[in-house]
Amino acid sequence: MIKLTGACLALLVGLGLPTLAQAANFIEKHGDWSVYAHEAGGKKTCFTVAKPRSTKPRNVRRDPIFFYVSDWPADNVKNEISIKMGYPLRPTVPVEIKIAANSFKLFTKDEGAYVEKAADEQKVVAAMKAGATMVVQGRSTRGTLTTDEYSLSGITKALEAVAKACQ
Repeated sequence: MIKLTGACLALLVGLGLPTLAQAANFIEKHGDWSVYAHEAGGKKTCFTVAKPRSTKPRNVRRDPIFFYVSDWPADNVKNEISIKMGYPLRPTVPVEIKIAANSFKLFTKDEGAYVEKAADEQKVVAAMKAGATMVVQGRSTRGTLTTDEYSLSGITKALEAVAKACQ
């Protein structure tokens, strides 16, 4: 599901966390997840974002890596998943999210990975709320397989804060 406009896509995927913190208003932090809100052109966007707690292989140079869950109330979008992988992704190879026994495949565009259907995004979010860790694997255009591990500590409270901020 791609409803991201060019400006919002740049906000979420193209910026690093320090710049993002300047462009959006920090709301609160829950575990490893930070909550932000941004308003532009009369449209509000709220999201939670985390950085991986570990990445493999360690010797690969990458730009900043972030996992986002966003709400876009004006577009009636809730819990939209997007991942900035920190390198150009191989277009024909999906990024995979693993949470406990659940596995989800995301399509790629440039350095980003996205869930195609809104119903599947809700499944990812439900698994995130029930899980302790999440592993994201992607393959670069050079063929390198990367594995990023995220803590899911605080995700439920962070998503509640996102929903409250975008009411």
